[in-house]
Amino acid sequence: MKFLLRLFPLIIVTLLGGITNAPAEERTGNLYWAPPSITTGGDQIDVLINFIFWLTIAVFVATQTVYIVYLVKYRRRPGHKAHYSHGNNTLEFWWTIIPTAIFLTLAIWGNRVWHDLTQGEIPPDAITIDIVSYQFGWDLRYAGADRQLGRGDVERMSLENKYGVDPEDPAGKDDFTSTELVIPVGKTVQVLLRSRDVIHSFYVPAFRLYQDAVPGRTIKWVNFTTTKTGELEIACSQLCGTGHYNMKAKIRILPVEEYEEWYAKKSAAVLAQREDEMNAEPLLASSAL
Repeated sequence: MKFLLRLFPLIIVTLLGGITNAPAEERTGNLYWAPPSITTGGDQIDVLINFIFWLTIAVFVATQTVYIVYLVKYRRRPGHKAHYSHGNNTLEFWWTIIPTAIFLTLAIWGNRVWHDLTQGEIPPDAITIDIVSYQFGWDLRYAGADRQLGRGDVERMSLENKYGVDPEDPAGKDDFTSTELVIPVGKTVQVLLRSRDVIHSFYVPAFRLYQDAVPGRTIKWVNFTTTKTGELEIACSQLCGTGHYNMKAKIRILPVEEYEEWYAKKSAAVLAQREDEMNAEPLLASSAL
């Protein structure tokens, strides 16, 4: 009894603490559903997911209705004896065939959507972006003024060459980097996804994209076409270490004109830097003499 009396103040404080209002960030998104899809591939995925969702609800309602009807109709009552039934072969045939047909349809449908998203033809004007993940951030590399991304190889990755760029490839000389993913709306974007250390995951719910970045591999199937402008975030959805919670990168989806302006400024800055380096080389050589 004395022990309970000692615990009583602690219980009161705990209950009062739970009643008081605690400051929290107001949620503006949808808590119970995915954010609106803004990619053409995401729309295909949503159609499949919504079909499965409503089909599941219909099956649940139908089975529970039959269950309740049978509970009431065949409940225990005075004067009614239980009757053993072996079953109905016709019903058993159909309730085996129908679910089998549904599952096969969903499997074929889902495989078709997956094939379209991963094996579909990438248009020649698609924008290819090299995204390298690391603990705990994202490095992004764009093709320069020549619109050709220099070759990157996971075997060449190091602290000095974080993209694994081939120094002999002239296409990589004018490539530039960015701390955010900037893309034009309505144009296909192909992502080359790699990791420098552990398994990370490229996750953008509004794109309906989730793909692991595996050390030693280059994932080439990730491509998407956005349908709306806006600002989003890349998030890592694999527990990759102590800084996992903060492994994010900003996404900006711009109108094509704004994207081209941003791209031109980035490309020009790289070309100007290369010219400065080339002009500095003769000066360094002459001073050495």
